[in-house]
Amino acid sequence: MSQSKKLFFFAFLLICSTQTRSDNLISIYQQALQSDPQLKTAEYKVQIGNSQKGQALGQLLPQVSGTGNWSENNQVGYVAKGSNKSYSGTRYFVSLTQSVVDLAKFWAWRQSQEIENQYASELIEAQHVLLFNVVQHYFGVLDAEDLLYVTQQEKQSTENELEQVKRQFSKKLIKITDLYEVEARLDQIKADEIEAESLLVIAKEGLKELTNNEHFNLEKLRDEIEYKELEGKLEDWISIAKTENPLLASQQSAIEAAKNNVAVQQSRYLPVLDLQLNYNDSNTGYQSTQTPVYQTEIAALNVTVPIFTGGTTTHRMHEAQTRLDMSHEENEAKLRALVKETSDAYTASNANARRIKASIIALRSATKSREAMQSGLKYGVSTAADLLRAQQAEYKSKRELSRSKYAYIINRMRFLKAIGTINEDNLVEVNTWLTSN
Repeated sequence: MSQSKKLFFFAFLLICSTQTRSDNLISIYQQALQSDPQLKTAEYKVQIGNSQKGQALGQLLPQVSGTGNWSENNQVGYVAKGSNKSYSGTRYFVSLTQSVVDLAKFWAWRQSQEIENQYASELIEAQHVLLFNVVQHYFGVLDAEDLLYVTQQEKQSTENELEQVKRQFSKKLIKITDLYEVEARLDQIKADEIEAESLLVIAKEGLKELTNNEHFNLEKLRDEIEYKELEGKLEDWISIAKTENPLLASQQSAIEAAKNNVAVQQSRYLPVLDLQLNYNDSNTGYQSTQTPVYQTEIAALNVTVPIFTGGTTTHRMHEAQTRLDMSHEENEAKLRALVKETSDAYTASNANARRIKASIIALRSATKSREAMQSGLKYGVSTAADLLRAQQAEYKSKRELSRSKYAYIINRMRFLKAIGTINEDNLVEVNTWLTSN
């Protein structure tokens, strides 16, 4: 085999292995960690918050500046002939300023600490959102795949029934209306198949958006899973959510930052006391002095009293107070939304657990009914319409059972996200429910 053919062969194997490789929740999550822009944005905001805190702290520390100067000087004397002088000179100036009393700077530093805490909580929330999105999109794809599979199964069964009905019609055993009814049902299933295919494409695109990768084969949900209801009282879980949810913690930090901003603006009405130390060394002369070299050392306490700023300070104060009021309203809105989200997820998860049990029983009954109708149609006891209804009920039960399982997992993770305790261990646990077979 030539070198070019070998390269083509190995490239072909690589493509095939990529397309046949099964992804699971963990692999999808690892890919999302590397490519999720919202998570990266939250990480950058934490870095910004840290930098802002450093800037605010720096304003409380001594401010030192220095200036150096070299010059060429000409001194011209008009009274005494020959008194012109020309010489080079240098000048050095060093200044140190330390805030002694400046409450605005202090409260700005406290505000930056709360902003850093806010961004840290937002990062945790972004991590929780990513964990939930991985589960939601993953099982969204499996749900769409199951819908398409069940629809195709029903189509195949209906096609088989159509062939049977055609044979019976040719023998004058059934009416033509039975034949038309089966054909109409088959046409409807074909339309449903087209819709299921489009839904699968949309679900896969959602997963691709999360990971920035194509996914050809996902591990499926195992059958032998125990779907348990959530324990504990809803009121207790809501109390936990109020203390553990990072989004609410972020809003609390935003309120504290807004309060500190109000204190910053209030402090701008107060005097500011600074300690200043200056050192000046110059040998460039001063006006017409004959001793051009001098040194000056200054130690001073500077008091700055704000008298009138054109209304700027007052308007800033009003703005800060309004932003604080807005933060309180936003906190109330998020609190109400959190209570509702926790309640909805708790109720839905437990309802899904009960529905799974009921759907298993319903599927068994629907299967027995369909089998009975098939036998009845064969012996002329049942009509084609009876069989179609029983068959439709069976596949509907399959669909509801499948959907209830995925909804249970999604709502369970949604509940954990709402109370603020979702983590990678939860993802690992759900991942053990999958199989590549």
